[in-house]
Amino acid sequence: MKTNITPDTVVIGGTVYVPADTRPDHSDSEVRIVIAQRGWVWVGRYSEDGDRVVLADALNIRKWGTSRGLGELVGGPLTDTVLDPAGSVELHRLGVVASIRCEAAAWGGVL
Repeated sequence: MKTNITPDTVVIGGTVYVPADTRPDHSDSEVRIVIAQRGWVWVGRYSEDGDRVVLADALNIRKWGTSRGLGELVGGPLTDTVLDPAGSVELHRLGVVASIRCEAAAWGGVL
């Protein structure tokens, strides 16, 4: 594995890593809950790039904490909702089973 470090980037195994303050700002992106194949459920700042679906600032929704289904989380996490940091999640668009648009302001405190 080749590692190359310069003042502005780090390259490990061909992947370029950049400082956090130079990453794109996704704060105005639409927030969605994405249900993927194999039962994975994430919430994050949604975008599409060709056949890729990207969730920036993603959180895995490990436990919904709802009594009436996943749709209750449109207005943000509930007291019993359990979220795990997931970073940036990338999926092929065919791996997405469904997505639910959320109120961005309601998720702003956790994303």
